[in-house]
Amino acid sequence: MIRKTAAVALTALLTVAACGANSSDRKEATEGTQQGGKLSILSAATDINFDPAKSQNLAITTLGLVLRRLTTWDVQPGRPAQVVPDLATDTGKTTDGGKTWTYTLKDGLAYADGSPITTKDIKYGVERSFAPELSGGLGYHKGLLIGGDKYKGPYTGGELASIETPDDKTIVFKLDAAYGDWPWIASMPAFTPVPKAQDDPKTYTQKPVASGPYQVSEYKQGSSVTLTRNPKWDAKTDTVRTAGPDEVVFQLGQDTTVAAQRLIADAGDDKNAFGAGFVPPAQLAQIQSNPSAKQRLVTSDAGALAYLALNTTRGPLKDVKVRQAIEYAVDKKAFQVASGGATGGDIATTLITPGIAGRQAYDLYPAEASGDVTKAKQLLTEAGQTNLALTLLSPNDSDNLAKAQAVQQGLQRAGIKVTIKPADETTVTDTITGDKGDFDLTISSWQPDFPSANGNIQPLFQSSEIGGGGYNLSRYSQPEADKLIESALAETDQAKAQALWARADKRILQDAPVVPLIYTKNSFLHGSNVRNFFVAAFPAYPNYLKVSLNK
Repeated sequence: MIRKTAAVALTALLTVAACGANSSDRKEATEGTQQGGKLSILSAATDINFDPAKSQNLAITTLGLVLRRLTTWDVQPGRPAQVVPDLATDTGKTTDGGKTWTYTLKDGLAYADGSPITTKDIKYGVERSFAPELSGGLGYHKGLLIGGDKYKGPYTGGELASIETPDDKTIVFKLDAAYGDWPWIASMPAFTPVPKAQDDPKTYTQKPVASGPYQVSEYKQGSSVTLTRNPKWDAKTDTVRTAGPDEVVFQLGQDTTVAAQRLIADAGDDKNAFGAGFVPPAQLAQIQSNPSAKQRLVTSDAGALAYLALNTTRGPLKDVKVRQAIEYAVDKKAFQVASGGATGGDIATTLITPGIAGRQAYDLYPAEASGDVTKAKQLLTEAGQTNLALTLLSPNDSDNLAKAQAVQQGLQRAGIKVTIKPADETTVTDTITGDKGDFDLTISSWQPDFPSANGNIQPLFQSSEIGGGGYNLSRYSQPEADKLIESALAETDQAKAQALWARADKRILQDAPVVPLIYTKNSFLHGSNVRNFFVAAFPAYPNYLKVSLNK
C-alpha cells in the first residue's frame, strides 16, 4: 500500500548553513547535572506554540521541557539517536507484524496539578490533532490510523475508533497497514496527554497542562515565556530529562546577530544563556579570533542533506544517462564554499544522513569533490545531448543565489547551459511541490522529522509524494524503489528495516534523481556558565533537556 504522509521537514528549502569549529569538549556533555539557577534561551521567534496538536517542535527542544509523549528520543553526543519510552513502559508492542501497537503507562505519572495522567488523555490528545482548527502539526499518524483519512477531530467527529483505551493505563493503536517506525511516530507532539476537561483550543498554546519537569508560569506575548518547576514531575519515571535549572526563560524576538554578540561578550546574565538560532556567518568569523567565545561554540557533526533535485519528468532529464552526467559534472566543492566552507558542511554522497542508525557510506559517482567533467561529457555524448540547456529555479535571496551559481558554473564546464530563474520563496515552494512541476532543477535541503532513515527516504522518493504539496521534488517514480520503501515501512525488526532503507538509498541513487551536495552543519553559542550543552549529528540542534548551569 502506497500512502501519502503528512511530512513536514525540519528544513524544506535550503537555508544558510552555519559554520564554525566545534571546540567544545565532548566529555562535558555527559558530566553530572547541577541543580539550580535561571537559564535563558535567546530566540528570534516572537511566539512559542505549546499546543502539541499544532507543533512541529523537536522532542529534545522547547516542548520537551513541558510536555511528555508516549515515547521520546535519547540523544547523546557521538552516537545515533534512539527511541526510548517516555510516559510508556516500553516503545510499543505489536503482535500482528506492525498493524496494531499497544502501550502501557508507567506508574506514578501526574500533571502539575496532581491529577493522574491516563491513556484517555493521550487518546484525546491524538484525536484533537485531527481538528481542522488545530492544523499545522506533524501529521504522520493521520495517514496511518484506520479511519484517519476521514476523521475531523473530537470537537465535531466524536472519537476515533482505531485508538482504544481498555483501561487508564493501556492504549492500543490500529493502523491500516504495518508500520515498523510507529515507536518514532509515538514520540511526536500529538502524542502528548491532554485532559479533555482542560482543553480550550483557543488558549491551550499558552496554557498547556504540564506533564514534563517544567510548567509555563508566565507568557508575555512577543516578549518572554517563563518556565518553572513542575512539582509533580518524578525524575524516577524520566530517563531523558535532567531538569537542572530551577527556571527557564525564553527571551523572544531576539535578533540573531545581537544575540550572538551578547553571547560573545559573555557578561552578566548572558553567562547563563544560549542562542536557539544558528550563529550568523559574520559572528562565526569574529569568534575564530576570540579564544573565550571559540571554546563556547558548538557545531554539529552533520545536519540536513542539501541536494540538487532533477525533474525526472522533463525532456532530456527523463534519460538516466543525462542525470548521471549531472552527478559527475556538479562541483560539490564550489557549492560547499558557497555554503560557508568545510565547517558549513561536508561533501555528501548518500541520501541517508550521518547520525541516522543503519546508514551505510558509499559513493556511486566517485570523483574529485569538484567533479569529473570528462566522465560527464562522455555520458552526455552517449545520450545524444551535446547542447543541453536547463533552468534552475532558486529563491531570490543572495545566499541561495550564490549556491545556485556554484551549481551553474560546475555544470557549464561539462557543456550544460544552466539559466537561473529566481523567485520568492513561496513561489519556489509552490512550484516544486505542486502538480505541474514546471522546472528542471532546484536546490533544496531536508532533515527528517524523526531519527529514522524512513524520514530521509520516504518523503523525498516514494511516488505517492509527487505533487499535491509532497516533497518528491524530482518526480521520481520507480516500482522497485517503491517496493523497497513499502517493505522497509512495514518491517518491525529495526536491524532489518535499516538494511532495507540502506538498499533503497543506493537503488534510488542508481537512477540519479538528485545529486547529494553537502551534509549541512549548524553552529550554536552558549554562555560560560552553561554546561552539558551539546549538538549530536541528528538532530543538529542543542538538546535542551540536558542543559544545566554551573553553581
